[in-house]
Amino acid sequence: MDPKKIYLTKEGLSELKKEYDELTKGKRPEVLGRLSQARNLGDLSENAEYVVAKEELSFIDGRIDELEELLKQVEIITNHKSHSAVKLGSTVTLTVNGKKESFMVVGEWEADPKEKKISHESPLGKALIGIGAIGLAVCLLVIVWVVVNLSGLFNSF
Repeated sequence: MDPKKIYLTKEGLSELKKEYDELTKGKRPEVLGRLSQARNLGDLSENAEYVVAKEELSFIDGRIDELEELLKQVEIITNHKSHSAVKLGSTVTLTVNGKKESFMVVGEWEADPKEKKISHESPLGKALIGIGAIGLAVCLLVIVWVVVNLSGLFNSF
């Protein structure tokens, strides 16, 4: 895995593009309009609306720059239907204390533990990458995860 690449599913890429479009076509023009109106009110040193709009524009521009850099580095996780080992895009079913839980291994930008999406860079993600057999135990701290199913394996290489 290339450390400079940003690994995303198609859905993750779509979300980043959607955010980029909302910022560039919606929020930024709106804030520019508010900034222009506030500038027309007179003394800028005591104009709270101007200061707030200028700070918001700075934040938006920073996020747009960040998204542009991310989008240049995206590598899409594609489906090759390989069941040989856990890779980015794999869904892994584990047992913990007798309870089954399924996780999808994703790139760090899509990781969301509430949605059962874990980063390949997280301790559990690192422990799972490369595992190719059901029944193997993964030990992290005092939690023992047992692989009980591998499905939907993807390969981005």
